[in-house]
Amino acid sequence: MVKDIDSIFFDITPEIEELAHKCEANNAIDKELYTKYEVKRGLRDLNGKGVLAGLTNVSDVCASKIVDGKSVPCEGNLYYRGYNIKDLVKGFLAAKHPGFEETAYLLLFGELPDKKQLDDFQEMIADRRTLPPNFVRDVMMKAPSRDMMNSITRSILQLYSYDDKADDTSIPNVLRQCLNLIAQFPMLMVYGYHAYNYRRGEDLFIYAPKRELSTAENILMMLREDRKYTELEAKILDMALVLHMDHGGGNNSTFTTHVVTSSGTDTYSTMAAAMASLKGPKHGGANVKVTQMFEDMKQHLTDWTDEDQIRAYLEALLDKQAFDKKGLIYGMGHAVYSISDPRADIFKKFVKQLAKEKGHEEEYALYEKVEHMAPEIIGEKRRMYKGVNANVDFYSGLVYSMLDLPPALYTPIFAAARVVGWSAHRLEELKNVDKIIRPAYKALAPHREYINLEDR
Repeated sequence: MVKDIDSIFFDITPEIEELAHKCEANNAIDKELYTKYEVKRGLRDLNGKGVLAGLTNVSDVCASKIVDGKSVPCEGNLYYRGYNIKDLVKGFLAAKHPGFEETAYLLLFGELPDKKQLDDFQEMIADRRTLPPNFVRDVMMKAPSRDMMNSITRSILQLYSYDDKADDTSIPNVLRQCLNLIAQFPMLMVYGYHAYNYRRGEDLFIYAPKRELSTAENILMMLREDRKYTELEAKILDMALVLHMDHGGGNNSTFTTHVVTSSGTDTYSTMAAAMASLKGPKHGGANVKVTQMFEDMKQHLTDWTDEDQIRAYLEALLDKQAFDKKGLIYGMGHAVYSISDPRADIFKKFVKQLAKEKGHEEEYALYEKVEHMAPEIIGEKRRMYKGVNANVDFYSGLVYSMLDLPPALYTPIFAAARVVGWSAHRLEELKNVDKIIRPAYKALAPHREYINLEDR
């Protein structure tokens, strides 16, 4: 009997279920063994400190300081090429010019540009804001994906076919490729979104980027049918791109960039691997989870100002009785920061301003209450090894929703920024380390003699 193709490929049959149970049973490892062999799960200790796996000049994540010879938690700080992110943001806001291009120059080339260098760099990015002929029609329109990270990743891999020097890993060529991807990423993101909506029956509008606009302005202009945006909207999106641009060498997608680069593969494969990492809900997809959690919360609260109701909902979250029943309050806590996430602190100063412009003061007030209440409730419910605070994802989802950005693009916007950091780290890995990354794993399975089939 010929089986239905869809059932073969997409159904979880009883046979698959049975084999899955076997997979689980034979892959389970006693958690005590991680302690016995001193294996740091997630390459981190109980305090969240990562195992030292490399050196970098690109950025630094600081969450502790030395006091009396001991490391103690402190207010979080993030440095790009030695410059505090708070000072960088303050600088470009005071100068009233976009920060994305200036910060990208800093991360890629290791120094702040002067006026001419920045103008030249902006021209270079503007020159590269185009896709190969018929790329939108032949690649993006033919098989659009419901998931934009999937769509963009596939488009990045397809760009390999249009590059005659795709496998050349010399620094000048990789820099060329990275500059192209940084400039092209907004188009891959926005056009991919429009292509999917068009296939679902919506009107199609594809706008070419404008040379005179910044990266943030072009994203808003190309995304909206009327091409309109406010100065505050562009400023806050630009800031979001700067805050997400890099976060040390050890975050999952950037470490992926180092690992894959060390194999000697091409730039497109490397960026696709980083995209696959960032897509995960524990990494770049966390901001979507925050907004979904708050939507569920608002449906269950009869009074958004009632702290007793908020507390009951947060406790239900931790008890795996609310929302996705994962036992998590999304947007709270970070692998490194234990007192404050500097990106969230910067964001918050402008979220209130945007909430007032957009008429979302009540929603902002709810976020503030959760931010203040969640650490205490988590401390009561969990055995904590370090402090808990609101991370950048806590407020970024709210910002994106107030900017009327579709949830499908929340993580891609993160990627549009982080592609700069990935580029800087790829160039750094190629320059300094000519050795494939290969950590060790302790093998636990006993060695066994093969048994002939008829004897089993």
